[in-house]
Amino acid sequence: MTEIRAARGRVLSVNVSSRKGTVKEPAGRIRVGELGVEGDAHAGRWDRQVSLLAREEVERFEHKAGRPVLAGEFAENITTEGLDLRQVGLLDRFRIGTVELEVTQIGKKCHGAGCAIFNQVGECVMPREGLFARVLGVGEVKVGDVIEHIPRPLSVRVITLSDRASAGEYADASGPRIQELVTAHFHGKRWHLQLDGRLIPDDETALAALLTEALGHDIDVVFTTGGTGIGPRDITPDVVNRLADRQIPGIMDHVRLKYGATNPNALISRSVAVVMGTTLVFALPGSVKAVGEYMEEILKVLEHTFKMLHGLGH
Repeated sequence: MTEIRAARGRVLSVNVSSRKGTVKEPAGRIRVGELGVEGDAHAGRWDRQVSLLAREEVERFEHKAGRPVLAGEFAENITTEGLDLRQVGLLDRFRIGTVELEVTQIGKKCHGAGCAIFNQVGECVMPREGLFARVLGVGEVKVGDVIEHIPRPLSVRVITLSDRASAGEYADASGPRIQELVTAHFHGKRWHLQLDGRLIPDDETALAALLTEALGHDIDVVFTTGGTGIGPRDITPDVVNRLADRQIPGIMDHVRLKYGATNPNALISRSVAVVMGTTLVFALPGSVKAVGEYMEEILKVLEHTFKMLHGLGH
């Protein structure tokens, strides 16, 4: 997704139902507690406590279906107006007075004929356009309230470690290749991607400083490239492991075994994947070829790993 700024709309309707899978009734005002909308069937200790849908999406459906749709018919708790919810990404936030919501899911599985909404309306837009959120701040929401959309970037840092490249003896190719692959992977997806690249010597202090800075600035993912071998200047895994809170050994073991079957030298790599606070760190080898091999496997699980780390999808 392209970078977007905070935007404002208004609450057109607030809706409640005591049973799941049924249309919701407009309530005029609702109380949002720690578990969701009080009195609503979807409140609870999970990550889809509050649902939102844009009136603009409902109007598109009305035009297609040839019939009016009332607020709450698609079982949304909050019907918005004046916000393009198609621009919303995961972990973006909505603020309505003291109420703060964090987006945890975009769309959902449609239950088809097993859903009262589907049977009554004939189709449901929530599986495509509905947003689901968990509560971060409680309070009251009523019709006419201002709702603010606060985008939250998915921040990715790429660090190349190379004495020679940092000295200007040759151009870094591995770091830009990682950025290129990350950009391509997230193209057209509901994330606000933010990338930055760094080039440093094979230096423990410099790497530790950049990793610590990443943690302090809430950078979501760090990829390093270079320094994963067993040479005297190969210090990357040692620094990363010292700062790590948890290891994620499976992904790197898989890559080593996959490519080690045809290239035994791949088994010498000390590449690691770790969790550092709420930052994912992947330490990759330095060659462009190895970067491509590792990134092919990492990108398959990156979004799921990120969601797990933030308690999404339970």
